[in-house]
Amino acid sequence: MNIQILQLIEGARQARGIAVIIDVFRAFTVECFVTKNGAAKLYAVGDKALAYEFKEKDPTCILIGEREGKKLPGFDYGNSPSDVEKVDFAGRTVVHTTSAGTQGVDNAVNADEIITGSLTNAKADAEYIRRGSYDQVSLVCMGLGGKEPTDEDTLCAEYIKSLLEGSDIDLSTRMYNLRYTSGAKFFDPAKQQVFPEADFHLCCRNDSFDFVLRAEKEGNVYRMKRIDL
Repeated sequence: MNIQILQLIEGARQARGIAVIIDVFRAFTVECFVTKNGAAKLYAVGDKALAYEFKEKDPTCILIGEREGKKLPGFDYGNSPSDVEKVDFAGRTVVHTTSAGTQGVDNAVNADEIITGSLTNAKADAEYIRRGSYDQVSLVCMGLGGKEPTDEDTLCAEYIKSLLEGSDIDLSTRMYNLRYTSGAKFFDPAKQQVFPEADFHLCCRNDSFDFVLRAEKEGNVYRMKRIDL
């Protein structure tokens, strides 16, 4: 098994084989909660205009997303796991767009298969890959806005790689240290409206979901399919 760790939008474009598009803070943590809470359909879109089109065609659909961390105008929720953690999405269609994670899904055009990655379901991702006996694995860290690498996404990629290779990684210490690096914004009193501290803790609740989210093309968008392990 050839495992490659790639970075940002360009990394998504370079991904081959099975691509794990990683966005820990916060896109694919959010999608795990939305899925757990019963969404009938979940779409990940890069272009926010497509999200608004969904709403025009079906006013009952739920829009979740952000640009530069802030909830988009007219959206029901921002890209915050603490906002959606206890929301009942049963039977609802949810459309999700973000600055990094969903852009990675859109740009992984050369991959044979796309799944999403976060610390909350990293072990499930690794088990899914192991069962599939893939020759090429591309772990794509989407970072900040798809433009700047971040510690949490690289950590998640290294964690998945360690699980696949049977090697050790000091996950708990490195997750704790995130609060002093790329996770520091969640502990800034001036930024709590956009980056609440609760989000940090939810995003670092590693291996709390035992399912994978696989991106499947439906028309011009990707629908996320839950695969239980």
